Amino acid sequence: MTSTGKGRLAIGLIGAGRLGRVYARDLASRIAETRLVAIADPVEAVAKEVAAEFDVPKHYADPLALIDDPAVDAIVIVSPTHTHRELVIAAASRKKPTFCEKPPALSLDEVAAMQDAVSTSGMFLQMGFMRRFDAGYASAKKQIEEGRIGTPLVFKSTSRDPFRPSLEYANPKSSGGMLLDMGIHDFDLARWFMGDVRTVSTIGATIAYPELATVGDIDNAVASLTFASGKLGVVDLSRSGIYGYDISTEILGLEGTLKIGYLRETPVMLLTKNSVAHDTVPYFMERFRDAYTTQLQNFAQNVQQQRPAPITIEDGMEALRIGVAATRAHETGRSVVVSAIRA
Repeated sequence: MTSTGKGRLAIGLIGAGRLGRVYARDLASRIAETRLVAIADPVEAVAKEVAAEFDVPKHYADPLALIDDPAVDAIVIVSPTHTHRELVIAAASRKKPTFCEKPPALSLDEVAAMQDAVSTSGMFLQMGFMRRFDAGYASAKKQIEEGRIGTPLVFKSTSRDPFRPSLEYANPKSSGGMLLDMGIHDFDLARWFMGDVRTVSTIGATIAYPELATVGDIDNAVASLTFASGKLGVVDLSRSGIYGYDISTEILGLEGTLKIGYLRETPVMLLTKNSVAHDTVPYFMERFRDAYTTQLQNFAQNVQQQRPAPITIEDGMEALRIGVAATRAHETGRSVVVSAIRA
């Protein structure tokens, strides 16, 4: 490894969209272990603009050129999901440590190809599931491991967006559909807290935004899970949580319960006659601002200290497998055995 300047890891960032710009800021100025040396985006003007904003010496329109750049020690991929397979395989061929945003890909076949490249090359790959790095979720995991609530029995998780995405984005051909795109975070948390999922049953409908049906997506869904341990879970997803961005999880244990999440963004409440009011979390960047930074810092530290990745391509594959099973359960109206979903 050829880290440049004060032992910092020289990072190349692929993708300069909404989240990519946040990652650029963090890698360039907020994380002591990293130095952002290159940015790639197929819209070259955007790559140039973001590079200039954060004083990054190089920018590329071709992400493969960034991967080939000898000045780049490690790669952070935050480009659209359909590009992940090609980029991870290219990074594997150069054996460059890589961080890849979720989901790893939209099909199990693509993820299997990525797994093969990663294992053959022996490269370091860390998947991005930022909720695991949120202070509340990390604390809950630690308390469960310490036995604070006894054996976890029931997992309940809610994800509600304040508005629907664009029809172009919602199209399952590009997003994978709501159960995959939104649900994958909850399915990853389900595995993290409770172990492997055995079966999934799903009900879902387009009941808030009829126009989503024109691209084949839904706007509300509930998935029931049974775990390999015999314990139970439920995930409810909504694109119509108009009051704010509502992310919460509850884990019922034999000796107690953990509730994770918050809805009030600013620590102030207004109490007047017949009314108690407060604001709400606007969207995901506000809710998980610190988690995004923490996971990138964790990636850099893992590479520098040669620690194993805490979230692997296998974790990405298994969360995707549950999402595919949930989607199939919705389509067929039947309970689906997760392990039967194969590449």
